[in-house]
Amino acid sequence: MLANKNLEVKADRDLINTLTYITELPTPILGSFDRDYLALPQEVLVEVMRHHQKYLSVEEHPNGKLAPLFIAVMNTNSDPDGLVRQGNEKVLRARFNDARFFWRQDQKKALAARLEDLKSVTFQAKLGSYYEKTQRVVALVTQLGGNEQAALLCKCDLTTDMVREFTDLQGIVGGLYAREQRLGEEVAQAIYEHYRPLSMDDEIPYTHAGRLLSLADKWDTLVECFKVGMAPTGSKDPFGLRRAAQGIVRIIVEGTMKFEFPGMSPELSEFLRDRIEYYFRDVRGFAYDEVRACMAAGWADLLYLEECLKRVQGLRSTPDFEPIAASFKRIKNILKQAGYSNGGVYREELLEAGPELELYEEIVRTTNLPLESRIGRLRPKVDLFFDKVLVNAPDPNIRRNRLALLQSLLTEFSTIADFSEIVTERQS
Repeated sequence: MLANKNLEVKADRDLINTLTYITELPTPILGSFDRDYLALPQEVLVEVMRHHQKYLSVEEHPNGKLAPLFIAVMNTNSDPDGLVRQGNEKVLRARFNDARFFWRQDQKKALAARLEDLKSVTFQAKLGSYYEKTQRVVALVTQLGGNEQAALLCKCDLTTDMVREFTDLQGIVGGLYAREQRLGEEVAQAIYEHYRPLSMDDEIPYTHAGRLLSLADKWDTLVECFKVGMAPTGSKDPFGLRRAAQGIVRIIVEGTMKFEFPGMSPELSEFLRDRIEYYFRDVRGFAYDEVRACMAAGWADLLYLEECLKRVQGLRSTPDFEPIAASFKRIKNILKQAGYSNGGVYREELLEAGPELELYEEIVRTTNLPLESRIGRLRPKVDLFFDKVLVNAPDPNIRRNRLALLQSLLTEFSTIADFSEIVTERQS
């Protein structure tokens, strides 16, 4: 159909899937429209075509600019007189005229002048208006060092005719209007992309200001919804909280952002923990026991968690890893059975010569070495300790001292991961 090699159909998997299921005899036809409409933003034209008419857009290759063409799918195998094509072109022309009218009308009122209008736009019945949400987002963005103006204006496009007609353009329209009104590229781009990512396949915001604004907006939604008991249940998630949480995780990790999860309730903490585990296990491909081990050592800093996961993953193929992991599992069980939990500091003078003292000396010698180097050196000392030393010694002072030594070793390594969570070959 597109004989010109410099043209290609704009990828739209969801629309193609829809067209496949609503037509019994799908037949594509190529239509065109007046180039004058290309003066409107490409995002608006594409949304008009897909939203109302279910048309596929056509782009110039390789620059990605929209061509004045579209592909409609009819439910018959021929259009010999071109009447179907002409009818589609006529309808699209009317839709584009509406969009051009909305664009011009909306520009008569600045985004900043629309802020007060948000008081009459409900965010959620229990949580008030989008004006109130905006104030919370501005406060959080300010704390994070983001762009306050972008935060203040990011929801104002909800009051525009364009977004009322094409709801999927919210945020995008705000960014386009901010650029048109010369509010600065950082403000415009942050508003434009602050809903991203919309799915696991969608890109995270490209700019730092956009990432901060997206984080603040999504985090506010999560915190406030959990406050009023609107946590997702089963398959029900009307406010897209799972998607919001997943977006937060992706922005932090893939955008290398620092974020401390302010105002998090225990229920929200558990919910977010599940999303983090899913991301690193199912999206990033880390083994489930590696994820559980590293998250058991702490997950508040997702960038550090990612670093720990990479280190543990790298260590897994080394010959000393599984044996030392099994030893840590044994240490944890011994401490649990003894009811010992950070009960004190071990005393060097109570350590017996031989494997016990040798283990202590190796711990001291390797203290400043990276984990990757320590494991190989400590493993034989730990193995010999368990072969030759009776932890539950008859002398209570010796017993407590040995438990304290093992607890100290376990604590040192637990800053990276709880290695007792690793499933060894013997267990699997």
